[in-house]
Amino acid sequence: MTDVFAVVRGTIAPQLEQALRDSRANPLPAAPSSLPAEPGHSHALFARLLGAAVDAAPAPAAPTPAAPVRATTDTASDPAAASVTELLAAYRDGATTPTAVVAALAPHWTSDAVWSDAVLRPVDGAEQAAAESTRRWAAGDARPLEGIPFAVKDIIDVADTVVTSGSLQTGDRVAPADATVVARLRAAGAIPVFMAATTEFACGGPHNARYGAVRNPWDPERWTGGSSTGSGSALAARIVPLALGSDTGGSIRVPSALCGTTGIKPTYGLVPRTGVASLSWTLDHVGPMARTAEDLALVLAVIAGGDGEDPTTHTAVPLVEAAPDRVVGLRIGVPRGWFTERVDGAVLDAHTAAIDGFRGLGATIVPIEFDDLEAIDAECWTVFYGELAANQEANADTADLFDAGTRARFDVAFTPTAADYLRALRRRPLVQAAMVRRMDEAGVDVVLTPGIGATAPRLDDLTMSVDGVPYNLHDVVPRNTRLFDYVGFPALMMPAGTAPDGLPVGVQLVARPWDDRLVLSAAAAFQAVTDHHHRVPPASATRGSTDQ
Repeated sequence: MTDVFAVVRGTIAPQLEQALRDSRANPLPAAPSSLPAEPGHSHALFARLLGAAVDAAPAPAAPTPAAPVRATTDTASDPAAASVTELLAAYRDGATTPTAVVAALAPHWTSDAVWSDAVLRPVDGAEQAAAESTRRWAAGDARPLEGIPFAVKDIIDVADTVVTSGSLQTGDRVAPADATVVARLRAAGAIPVFMAATTEFACGGPHNARYGAVRNPWDPERWTGGSSTGSGSALAARIVPLALGSDTGGSIRVPSALCGTTGIKPTYGLVPRTGVASLSWTLDHVGPMARTAEDLALVLAVIAGGDGEDPTTHTAVPLVEAAPDRVVGLRIGVPRGWFTERVDGAVLDAHTAAIDGFRGLGATIVPIEFDDLEAIDAECWTVFYGELAANQEANADTADLFDAGTRARFDVAFTPTAADYLRALRRRPLVQAAMVRRMDEAGVDVVLTPGIGATAPRLDDLTMSVDGVPYNLHDVVPRNTRLFDYVGFPALMMPAGTAPDGLPVGVQLVARPWDDRLVLSAAAAFQAVTDHHHRVPPASATRGSTDQ
């Protein structure tokens, strides 16, 4: 495959190259005074270093077992339970139509059922779009995602639709045009059907000041995790098969773990963010959330690639297919230390079972550790706060409109100095290179970590239980996810089991930049021989009973 960044190889700052060479003797030296601070240099450096990595996966020795296929007649009778892949198969077989599916699911988007707190408002035109998709299937002119309904996180613009970023600050702002990701999904035949709840500006607390909390379909006394709260809840409740989310510290992966669904934070720069409200511009990622890795691969192939507007993205797109047969011979790194500390026993058990599952699929398990993660975690926060302050300073005079979570972060966002912020940016390429070098030394293709350290937090006191010890959710939720926003590596979260409290837990797969296909392939192989992603919340919850 052609090196994605061959076109920019000659533009890398020489001092960054020298910094990388120096870093080989010391994984994380203090940034030299000549090191540029611009975040674009960080992105370009690791892209250049890893241009050949996208073709490094081992060749398969034997295929893995095929995933069980849901009969298209079952999909027709129960479209709410269907995945993207299953719906497309049912449309192709003529077992159902987009018009029938939208009609069957629409009541869940418009009723006052218990889980309607995931849905903020319908998007106009769904019925007409479904009719056009039905016509295209009948005419043999279907596009790649023809007739697939999808939800849109309320920080992502949908033309002529109220998009508020979950905030009182924005009023009833009407988006002037589709975000690039929405436009690309529409062009592929997918249908935006409702705006899904988010924490305020993708950083606020569970109890949103404008819309209230989004309850977890597995237990209405628990939260979904944020910030893609409505996307995670709607997928788990089986009221939509696909949703768009964003991830700055884990906001796609956290709801995926806590709601028992599958989501990917793509490589930084793979998916354009044009038309998406910014929280922290060097950490923000946009990506799909769905039922399966196979679904994610279909969607990511549609939304990836530069759009000429977001300068962090590039026109050349690496392969993002899910190929389960590539797992035979794959070398999977398993870190302990940071990633297994402050993690409940049920999550660790699921992680251990996943390790055994991958070993059974033909993967080689390799121990691996990364250096200085506590210091790197602190620098993640420094970058986040610096960019949050810059993005939200215009709202300082109306800060009383923020919800409690956003206000608390806004009030401390100006604490890091400019020197702190620039130092964190300058060290980022060294951190990226050190992590890649460690993977290279261990001969590791992907890394498998526990997901979120405990099951979903309680809404009454915002705590999570780790082996019976209550922790504030902020001390547990982002610990295993935020690091990979800072370095921009692709990271996928998928369900891996159920804890004794009946709630789902997940595991996380991480690869080098531009190796998104490896995490998708590994996850698809795992899901081909497990049923965690098929498990659903209690029927009374998913169908909106009002007796809770």
